Amino acid sequence: MRVLFVTAEAYPLAKTGGLADVSRALPIALARRGVDVRLLLPGYPRAYTRIEKPRIVAKLDPMLGIADATLVSGMFPDTELPVWLIDSPTLFRREGGLYQDEEGRDWPDNALRFAFLSHVAARLAMGQTRIAWKPDVVHANDWHAGLLPLLLAEEKAPRPSSVFTTHNMAFQGNFPRETLPAIGVPEAAFASGAIEFYGQVSFLKAGLNFADRVTTVSPTYAREILTPAFGCGMDGVLKARSDSFTGILNGIDDALWDPAGDLNLPQTYRAIDIAGKRVCKTSLQKELGLPVNPDVPLIGFVSRLTQQKMADVILEALPWIAEQGAQVALVGEGDPALEAAFKEIQALHPEHVAVNIGYDEPLAHRLQAGCDILLAPARFEPCGLTQLYALRYGTLPVVRRTGGLADTVVDAIPDTIAERTATGFVFDEAGVEGLTSAIGRALSLYREPLAWRRLQLHAMAQDFSWDASAAKYADLYHAVCGVPVTEQAAPPEEISRETARQIAV
Repeated sequence: MRVLFVTAEAYPLAKTGGLADVSRALPIALARRGVDVRLLLPGYPRAYTRIEKPRIVAKLDPMLGIADATLVSGMFPDTELPVWLIDSPTLFRREGGLYQDEEGRDWPDNALRFAFLSHVAARLAMGQTRIAWKPDVVHANDWHAGLLPLLLAEEKAPRPSSVFTTHNMAFQGNFPRETLPAIGVPEAAFASGAIEFYGQVSFLKAGLNFADRVTTVSPTYAREILTPAFGCGMDGVLKARSDSFTGILNGIDDALWDPAGDLNLPQTYRAIDIAGKRVCKTSLQKELGLPVNPDVPLIGFVSRLTQQKMADVILEALPWIAEQGAQVALVGEGDPALEAAFKEIQALHPEHVAVNIGYDEPLAHRLQAGCDILLAPARFEPCGLTQLYALRYGTLPVVRRTGGLADTVVDAIPDTIAERTATGFVFDEAGVEGLTSAIGRALSLYREPLAWRRLQLHAMAQDFSWDASAAKYADLYHAVCGVPVTEQAAPPEEISRETARQIAV
């Protein structure tokens, strides 16, 4: 099975959020299952500093007015995973972010930039470049690659099957109708309503309508986005595709996120010997300028500072948390007003609140290891990864019952505590009362060391690796191609996780 995996970002070549983590871990897990998977993404400046064994393998014929593009082949860092970068200085070699300039403004040519990604992918898929390899399936991710299923559907010659994954329905890639000629999409596709969304061209709608199969990143989110409350205006489109739409839960890279081998930590630890976590806590308190006290509960928040992530509600709850005697460590960036407000709260409560504006991957690892509790609430959440990292590191998450958060965290209530199935704290109301109630329950249980330790053990015993999810994607690829599925043994489970599970039980 040959799969072309098309994405706008993949860690560590390029990252703004969870899409990058998925685009790294899922292809690696698929390759372990025998899938011949190749990545295609834009050639951002950072990507060239990380790709291994880069070499130009093809000059691309001019299209969409771009005549300077080549394909650069290489290996994904520290893997045997092949990757192609689209080297177009005009489109991708620029200072600033992946989607925005240094002032935080969207690049005015984003429609062209990511339409070009889809057109290059379509040429690769159809064997219209100098690359001999051709895929059986093209897997397009999020709105950035949303035009790709449309372009393939228009091909007259036999084409690969297509899978489109929406990682977050709120990000749609909507652009003015006037962009149609520039992005190489026929007017008929817009006039028919297939890609039209309130008078604009929607890359997301193109992917949803034209892919052979559509997926999203958790079963609960798949149900939620069929409703007007969560569908972001596309619920009707998804209902029409219900026979070919499914939710497959994201996993995590359990080699990259592993407290037993994480080189970002001052001391590693395992579920059966968690002493190193106390060292990580003390070190984190020192690093962030908080009073060093191993007995004070340390609560972490590592996320984009947005309304979706309930950063405004966390901000409102901070004075109450400080009154409880807990400490809060925040790492993130986002809404400038929220960033400024968090800094103001830190100035008012310097012994209880530490704020680090900006995203720092090693610090995110140290926060997961050093904190006792992780705040990962959301007004909506397709899947969420930080709560999965927290479980792996024995840091108990506080989440709202929505999307993938509902699928991955079991609320610590008397019954689940007694059954030893609890892994965190779950609330329903998307306001400060719901959040503080859940935090209050967490703080109360933290003061019961034996009960807390049991929860940690069970949390660390959970298996959210990509193995099970990769198997489901492999089955989907076979199904969309009409190829019988061959049973394959799953990779062996790590001894440390199995030991932790036995102890928890």
